[in-house]
Amino acid sequence: MEKITCKSDALIKRQLALNDALELLSGKWKIVLLRSLYLSGTMRFKDLLETVKGISPKILSKELQQLEENLLITRTVNKTKPITVSYTLTDHAHETLPVIHALIEFGLKHRIEIRQKLL
Repeated sequence: MEKITCKSDALIKRQLALNDALELLSGKWKIVLLRSLYLSGTMRFKDLLETVKGISPKILSKELQQLEENLLITRTVNKTKPITVSYTLTDHAHETLPVIHALIEFGLKHRIEIRQKLL
């Protein structure tokens, strides 16, 4: 049996960390929701539904629940009549912002490359 070296242990840890991050941010809506909350601050469910075009209430609810479980957003029940629920990014979620910005920059550059290639 081959002994795992420190270098391969580090590589395994990095791969697992990448898998965790990809799972955390995967899907069509999570990054869009995080970005919307970053740009607008605290938002109600209805506001998110209007802002994120194409998402259904059922999927929005599921995505918000997963983001909350992963400590990226805080859900607050407001004692209004009728009761409203609002969502805010956690401090932990702000660590995803450089990743989101990097993806946006890559997307912009990629679009230019594709357009130039097609012309």
